[in-house]
Amino acid sequence: MSEDLFGFDMDYVHLNPELEWKIANLPDSPGCYLMRHQGEIIYVGKAKNLKNRVSQYFRPSRNHTPKVRAMVSKIDDFDIMLVDGELEAFTLECNLIKLHKPHYNILLKDDKHYPFIRVDLKERYPRVQLVRRQEKDGAKYFGPFQGATVVREVLDVARMVFPIRTCNWQLKPDKPHRPCIHHQVGQCPAPCAGLISEEDYLRTIHGVMDFLNGKYAPVLDALKQRMAEAAASMNYERAAVYRDQMRAVEAVMQKQKAISTAMGDQDIIAALPHDADAMVQLMFVRSGRLIGSERFTLEGAGDEAMGDVVTQFILQYYDLENMPPHELLLSVMPDEKEVVEQLLTDLHGRRVYLANPMRGEKRKLINMAVKNLKDEMHKLDRKNANSYARTTGALEELQYVLALENLPRRIEGYDISNTQGAQSVASEVVMVDGLPANKEYRHYRIKTVEGANDFASIAEVISRRLSHGLKEMEERREQGLPPEGGKFSWLPDLILIDGGRGQVAAAQEAMRDLGLDIPMFGLAKRIEEIVLPDEEESILLDRHSNALHLIQRVRDEAHRFAIIHHRTLRSRASIASRLDGVPGVGEKRRKAILKQFKTVEALMEASPDDIAKTPGVPRGVAEGVYRFLHEGKDSLTIEKQS
Repeated sequence: MSEDLFGFDMDYVHLNPELEWKIANLPDSPGCYLMRHQGEIIYVGKAKNLKNRVSQYFRPSRNHTPKVRAMVSKIDDFDIMLVDGELEAFTLECNLIKLHKPHYNILLKDDKHYPFIRVDLKERYPRVQLVRRQEKDGAKYFGPFQGATVVREVLDVARMVFPIRTCNWQLKPDKPHRPCIHHQVGQCPAPCAGLISEEDYLRTIHGVMDFLNGKYAPVLDALKQRMAEAAASMNYERAAVYRDQMRAVEAVMQKQKAISTAMGDQDIIAALPHDADAMVQLMFVRSGRLIGSERFTLEGAGDEAMGDVVTQFILQYYDLENMPPHELLLSVMPDEKEVVEQLLTDLHGRRVYLANPMRGEKRKLINMAVKNLKDEMHKLDRKNANSYARTTGALEELQYVLALENLPRRIEGYDISNTQGAQSVASEVVMVDGLPANKEYRHYRIKTVEGANDFASIAEVISRRLSHGLKEMEERREQGLPPEGGKFSWLPDLILIDGGRGQVAAAQEAMRDLGLDIPMFGLAKRIEEIVLPDEEESILLDRHSNALHLIQRVRDEAHRFAIIHHRTLRSRASIASRLDGVPGVGEKRRKAILKQFKTVEALMEASPDDIAKTPGVPRGVAEGVYRFLHEGKDSLTIEKQS
């Protein structure tokens, strides 16, 4: 092992002279460091002592994870930024990570902003609003909620029970407005018209706030009393309204599970490794009620300490738009607990606490978050196992069944479609690693075959596709480019022909004429038998076989893609035939109209104004087309394309 004069393992990372000089002259100060590769920032970190921390990366260490080793092998430069203390280093690191999103940092990629309900008591006749960010403006915020739909459901219920204004008018006592329809239907007390005092309106608003804080019992009791009074006076319609309001309140209650008697605001955060990633469960408790939860995946953070994962999640998730509650309950406590608490306290404007309780009611909340997270991980594992069986597992089975030397990563499927030999087309669909590669799909118009001859048609298509591939492959080789990037140069590992022995034999002959030997087979529809070239015996797979399901998906996709293209061509041909003989419509305008409307139905439904919007078609010609198409309309038979 070779070492330089600084004691660095030169086999571990290649240090250029400038990098060696920078490492040797690092200061004994707190700050942040930015690791670079070819100018790009690939990692941002913080340190109490930059000299000690940064130097560790370039020394051999068994404690370095594979991720750190991979990162260090790419570092060709770094920068440092000095700060006054640990708190400033934390803040700067968080801001730099959010700004640059370095590849090797733990990144929270979810950028959703959860909605809140806002009530500003400083406003004359306060409103209850849905907002996307929480600000330090003195207003009361309720939430966060999981989506605007949930917020609107809660607001609808609140407004059913508590009549409050929803307008944006600036209300002035000396300039009353005429009450709107909301007042007439009992949904607003019309403060704009001076029909309610500020004191009475504020009592209603405080009732709304109690409701949003989870105090549902007074609301239900009041509604029950009103319903009973309405029923006693035989006002059954009004009683039915109160009954519906009670059901709406109860529906909201069911969605918000009461989990704490402390009636506090808390976020519960649990983190666990899952394969190469880390997963975080975030649960929102407001006024002692669980109002929602969310899961996050931090890619590539599976080998990080979960305390570091929790720290980075907190620093990247909470900001001025997602304000932290009074208390965060954590499954694992960060090493820098006091610094993180101080950052959140400064952000919130009041004290924020981090806690990792070992017993009691709060521990039960953390255990509930961990349980939910493990359940989600179990579901993902089952989903991934099923996905593996349908893709890679199916390919491995197909490789075994067909006795292929290599795994057939790229499979191409071909199908021919025509109507009694007319408008004959072929489709090429592609699956890569068992999944559809839609950008690789191709259509072919059959050029050299007259009539319904599937054998000759499939031979033409295979010859054209592979010829294009060989030509482009050579061009890319001369340019030093891999074949995977071209339109045709990535040749298939396996070819599927929708048909029997005749189609497969014709396709194989066309392929061999080009000097290629790509594995090929057909799938006959009658009993779903696999037909191999040069083999008399067919292969019948179990109907539950993943390999059979895979090739059926390829075959069905090729058939679907061919049918769609064939219908489009027939529709265009039908339009073109109907435009024959229209004065002023030549080949160029016919093509423009075909491109504009695509189907007979669309053209027949178009008005002269619609037709005149076609590029290059004057108003007079458009009117002529319309008259020509609709003259004697009752006697015309319009061929519908199914």
